[in-house]
Amino acid sequence: MRRPGRLSRRGFLGLTAGAGAAITVGAAGWSRLAGASTGRVLASAGPLPRPFGVPLPVPPVARPVRSERGADFYRVEQREGRVEILPGRKTTVWGYDGIFPGPTFAARSGHRTVIEMFNSLAVPTVTHLHGGVTPPESDGYPTDLLLPTRCASGRRHDGMAGAHPGRTAVGYRSYEYPLPQRAATLWYHDHRMDFSAPQVWRGLAGFFLVRDAEEDRLPLPGGDRDVPLMLCDRSFAADGSFRYPARHDHDAFPDGVLGDVQLVNGAPWPLTEVAAVRYRFRLLNASNARRYRLRLDAGGGTHGRFVQIGSDGGLLAAPQPLDAVDMAPGERFDVVVDFSAFPLGSTVTLHNTAAEGRMHDVMRFHVVRRAKDDSRIPARLSPSFAALSPNSTLPVRSFDFRRTHGTDGSDERQMWTINGRPFSTDAVLASPRLGSVERWRFSSDFHHPVHVHLAQFQVTARGGRPPRDTDVGWKDTVDVRPYEVVEVLVRFTGYKGRYMLHCHNLEHEDMAMMANFQVT
Repeated sequence: MRRPGRLSRRGFLGLTAGAGAAITVGAAGWSRLAGASTGRVLASAGPLPRPFGVPLPVPPVARPVRSERGADFYRVEQREGRVEILPGRKTTVWGYDGIFPGPTFAARSGHRTVIEMFNSLAVPTVTHLHGGVTPPESDGYPTDLLLPTRCASGRRHDGMAGAHPGRTAVGYRSYEYPLPQRAATLWYHDHRMDFSAPQVWRGLAGFFLVRDAEEDRLPLPGGDRDVPLMLCDRSFAADGSFRYPARHDHDAFPDGVLGDVQLVNGAPWPLTEVAAVRYRFRLLNASNARRYRLRLDAGGGTHGRFVQIGSDGGLLAAPQPLDAVDMAPGERFDVVVDFSAFPLGSTVTLHNTAAEGRMHDVMRFHVVRRAKDDSRIPARLSPSFAALSPNSTLPVRSFDFRRTHGTDGSDERQMWTINGRPFSTDAVLASPRLGSVERWRFSSDFHHPVHVHLAQFQVTARGGRPPRDTDVGWKDTVDVRPYEVVEVLVRFTGYKGRYMLHCHNLEHEDMAMMANFQVT
């Protein structure tokens, strides 16, 4: 028997499936989960491009349509677009302004950004600013639907009687981001309940960069040497359209969908020319399920190094050199690479050593010229960075991410759950106080990248040992490996209201691996 007031996943699917049935994913389709420990690759049909044959694109920067009362206003339309991803073929994307990745927003800390979002697609959407300290009504809760414009003539609705407990709008919605947070590399993407995975796969993702005075004072690489790199994998049909599992094939992909074409900023295995100077790269893993272990290979046994300067939540206290960068879905790493370490004419390949075959390659850099370089990496990046320390007075909460058997009488015999429970819109697993710090423990039976909305955290332990090098800084997403406990200190600032934590393997998220917490 369902609890009174609970919106069932089957009921929600019935309300929202509609025109998106050809590519949508429902809960029942994920019901009988296999026990594979690694993801399955969805093979493309038709020939694939040779690596390093297309130039690296950089998403355009969005421009405000107006500025008033201390806020910048943007107008964005979610719509279909026809773009050339595979050379010589066109792909229909669902994109912000019809492009993939969407336009990059360049915002200032503490300066209100308002995105007036219009939905010209055939399906409902929800937009989440990943990493944003955002009021709950603009956070992108998965049932806060923006219905297509075809449902009404641009009228705005705060709710639909008898539908569900979300905030529903028709055609248009304003997302307001006051941005009371440090400079950081954020991103925005679709977050619609049960359909995040296929809708992000179709293209609904983009960068959102926050800057502040502290970062402005640093002599880091800037301008065209500050480059966002969105890494994701996709699969394609012979005509160039995206491939994604049909509903009856979902059982074959219980651990998430892996593509066989590596994209960077929407281009397959791209090449870019660089000068023999320092570059800042804002790395984002926007894949549904794929993990990366990134290395720089100049051939002949020569390898490059990354210098990490920032994580999900912004600048580190001090830079740290890394031979490899491990990235789970949803994570971001700001790194600097000094190409003066390589001879002029060198080709430097970014490899993913966590993958094999063609997916071992990510992109390539060609060092083609010398140039003046006024940048440097200071020994101290962020004097304002405050490390949290665990103590016995902090509240402790545990969240176990695990595949379990359903107990609510539904046909979902197995599902991905948190603390043994699939997602319910009316259940609250924690009620932290605004301004507090709590110790949260994440455990898992599989690889689960855990993302916490609103709050940021610092990793203090992994498997009873110190954190990994790549766990440093303020984070909002952390990879929890199989049968591992990760401890974090979470700081709750910004706003009261209902927020979420969930697995950022998007197929797992769509299989109910989400939970609410209420900031009081």
